[in-house]
Amino acid sequence: MVYRGQNLRHKNTVPLRLSQADTDAFVESRPITCSHFDAFRFFTPSAQPFNKIQPKKDERENFEQSGCIHANMDLYKWTYKCMPWVGSDFLWETFKLALKMRELDMRAAPYDLTEFNYSPIQIETAEGRKEYEVQQRALAEESKPIRAELIKSLKELLAYDSSELRQTH
Repeated sequence: MVYRGQNLRHKNTVPLRLSQADTDAFVESRPITCSHFDAFRFFTPSAQPFNKIQPKKDERENFEQSGCIHANMDLYKWTYKCMPWVGSDFLWETFKLALKMRELDMRAAPYDLTEFNYSPIQIETAEGRKEYEVQQRALAEESKPIRAELIKSLKELLAYDSSELRQTH
């Protein structure tokens, strides 16, 4: 979140798509309901009060949504943390999904990434918000079986009784 231009993370590498004044006006004009802590923590301090939700690190389970691109990118993170128990093929699937999610996130960002061949999704317009929503929903649908498989694998792992293995040796 680049509201009021405080501490712009990428100011030395990429320009904003809109002027700072237009970016600020857009933030002030729309309701914001970011529920993902890892995304929210990048809001500037002056932008945080605009968010209807104030997610905290230790409250993630109360706010995570399966439609959120950041939560779906995290499927890769959690799969990576669960290696080797979930397998490298599954890790590769979550990585490919995370790349798609990240591309959508970057295209909707306030930064101009056209020099990197990312055409912007202009979320400051009604058409851009609709385009973003359609793509976000499609990726959320794509993530459903991956999320279900990760949950199934972890439940099986947690239910595994290692004492049975020791008895056979």
